[in-house]
Amino acid sequence: MPTIDSLIPERGAPDTAALHAHGPDALARYVLDVRNPWWRRRVCVQALAGRVPEARVLALLGRIQDDEETGEVRIALLDLLADRAELLPWLRHEARSEQSSYGMGDAILKARGLLGDRAAARELATLGFSPWWRRQQLAEAGLMGLVERYGAEAIVADLGEDRPEDRAFAVWMRYRGGGDVTPYLADPDQGVAYAAHELATDADRLRAHVDEAPTVEAAVWAVLALHRITEDLENTRTLDEHLGRPRVEVHGLDEELRRAIVHAYGPGCERSSDPRWRLEALCTEPPARPDVTEQTARAFAVLAAAGVAPKPPVSCGEHERQGDGTYYVIECDGEDVLVSTLGRFVMSHDHDHTARLPLEEAGFRWIDGETADIEVTDLDVYYFGSRRSRDVDTLLFYWQD
Repeated sequence: MPTIDSLIPERGAPDTAALHAHGPDALARYVLDVRNPWWRRRVCVQALAGRVPEARVLALLGRIQDDEETGEVRIALLDLLADRAELLPWLRHEARSEQSSYGMGDAILKARGLLGDRAAARELATLGFSPWWRRQQLAEAGLMGLVERYGAEAIVADLGEDRPEDRAFAVWMRYRGGGDVTPYLADPDQGVAYAAHELATDADRLRAHVDEAPTVEAAVWAVLALHRITEDLENTRTLDEHLGRPRVEVHGLDEELRRAIVHAYGPGCERSSDPRWRLEALCTEPPARPDVTEQTARAFAVLAAAGVAPKPPVSCGEHERQGDGTYYVIECDGEDVLVSTLGRFVMSHDHDHTARLPLEEAGFRWIDGETADIEVTDLDVYYFGSRRSRDVDTLLFYWQD
């Protein structure tokens, strides 16, 4: 029989079929031996699903409770042994600890939910309202553990509706129960309204809500939900006109900048954004995007003719040695000139750079300091771990590692 080490090679995928056919006691002993690599032990834990040797349960529970154990192994064991009620007192105690390894807090919450600990409901609802998909999945598992034990009504009542995350859970439960979620389109929190628009399925109710909605934002969410269901762009644009083409006004943001930004970020903006940005992206024609190769070559030629000794253009990802974004970099006289891929926009953080005049004369648009600082309000964009409104500088010349 092949060894466990050979079934989980250092390079390449493990042989999961063979591991699931391997003796469970041997797998459990491998997990318990901390001299074995943690990444192999984690795979062995996963291969024990549904066949944990009862004689090894106590020792495996001990691995979960050992702060010196690798977090990835502890989390995998929590998933494996989530039905062990004897673990609950420790989980409750550990939930109050501030010393848990990375990821353990979320895994503990999930396990508490699966074991029926209703006291975890509030924290699970908060976890479920996270923008991070992985955290949402953990919370969903824990919350559904509670719902299966006590029923949706009981958990919704436990949470109430004071917090946005509680209302988001109520939306989800109403949807699962076949109820009408359209009232939540008027929720003051855009994240809750976003959730409702994602779950709304009754086209007739949504059409009625367009006119009955108490706020413009709620009406827009209804239009967006209808578009998701029907994919009827012509009707969506008709409804946009019916509502008076609602827009988020941004002082100083002219039409050229606005079109470039709304079509780059509006369709995929964060759920906390004002829905009018999404509707504007659907109902307006996108600007023509420049040919990046041609545009950067032309900017380079203009700068070379101006005598500012440009270096060949490189993408922002190459310039930063990682990541990607929406601009190229041309180094000139020790300063960087940025060339956007979203339009004819160029800039330097030295706003008086000698490159400005020749580029403007060649038809490029120089983004000066005042324009660069304009905040595009209520259009929330992810940027280095933060989800909020950004300025024109960041949006036209965006880089993410």
